[in-house]
Amino acid sequence: MDLGWMSDPVAAAERGENPTVLLHMPSGFAVIGLSQFLPGYCLLLASPKVDRLETLDRKARATFLNDMGLLGEAVAEACSPRRMNYSIYGNTDAYLHAHVVPRYDWEPPERIKRPIWEYPAEMWTEPSHLYNESKHGDLRARIADALTRIAKT
Repeated sequence: MDLGWMSDPVAAAERGENPTVLLHMPSGFAVIGLSQFLPGYCLLLASPKVDRLETLDRKARATFLNDMGLLGEAVAEACSPRRMNYSIYGNTDAYLHAHVVPRYDWEPPERIKRPIWEYPAEMWTEPSHLYNESKHGDLRARIADALTRIAKT
């Protein structure tokens, strides 16, 4: 997958050039994560782009957080994890985005109660974990289908 669009994934999604988009939601774009070592890892990218959650007015903020929850509901339905984790940071990428992370019983015991960011860096970059349409396309479709249905209700 050509990753040139990653320099600005929000603008790429707005142009229809971000291949990870699952659904354009009221607050932005739901996308599948580039690393799938935890199958179903997704993000919600705010659109229009803002730098932080508190930049949004209260109505837009509530919409973003609701969309994050809907994305988590779709991932949970598609992946049957033990639990869903949600996080918003902004330390690395200076645009609002939320991480939606399924957590599984099969994770190593020393990792299961720790934040995913404590997994070794190679877990994120291991070629077998990187999103690949032929390998992860069915997962992506299941999440997108669930999200499309859930977002309509």
